[in-house]
Amino acid sequence: MIDWLRGASTERTLDPAIDLGGQRLPIVLKRLHNARRLTLRLAPDGSEVRISLPAWAQAREAIAFAHSRKGWLADQLAKLPARTAPEPGGEVRYRGASLKVAWDARAPRRPAVDGDALRIGGPETGLELRIRRWLEAEALRLAEADMHDYCAAAGLDPVPMGLTRAQRRWGSCSDKSRIRINWRLVQAPDFVRRSVVAHEVAHLVHFDHSPAFHALLARIFEGEIASADRWLKEHGRGLYASFG
Repeated sequence: MIDWLRGASTERTLDPAIDLGGQRLPIVLKRLHNARRLTLRLAPDGSEVRISLPAWAQAREAIAFAHSRKGWLADQLAKLPARTAPEPGGEVRYRGASLKVAWDARAPRRPAVDGDALRIGGPETGLELRIRRWLEAEALRLAEADMHDYCAAAGLDPVPMGLTRAQRRWGSCSDKSRIRINWRLVQAPDFVRRSVVAHEVAHLVHFDHSPAFHALLARIFEGEIASADRWLKEHGRGLYASFG
């Protein structure tokens, strides 16, 4: 494949950005020492094109590869849900359900769930930011409760929990002492968020994806990991449709 890339790289002017569907997206390269081939993907929010490449590969080859797959990238970009900012009368996703934004300037500024509505007051300016901060606080509250459940099931002491805005990973475990999850998971059904937290708790014991890791995850998680993984594969990009 590299021979073909070398040929392609001499046939075009290389550019660290690419035009897709009327948008100009940056091409971001990431070298991985254990990578054996180029891996091309679109950021979940459609903000950039990402290429992972072996340490020995040349940047111009990777950029040429992206340009050679321009049609595929454009198709992936077209599949992304349209960006929609929360607004009065609009909808917000919360724990797998859609809540109607019921805004009243005279109501309390702090959002509150009321049946199938999210009631919020204060000035309309800054509405999106207040809703996002509320969702982030809810994500942390729910994830901390999940973590306590799974640490108890695994016979572990609780660890600090934090949030991330990463676009490639739904969760992470650092040095077996801290867990982070993507705050956007608060929009997904509970079993999806809980599967991610259970996954990271299992990494507190096994910092790999060995059979022992999967056995522990299957023991502590009450649902079907395959179902949660399938939901994220099919609907995960939709979690980026709101909030820039």
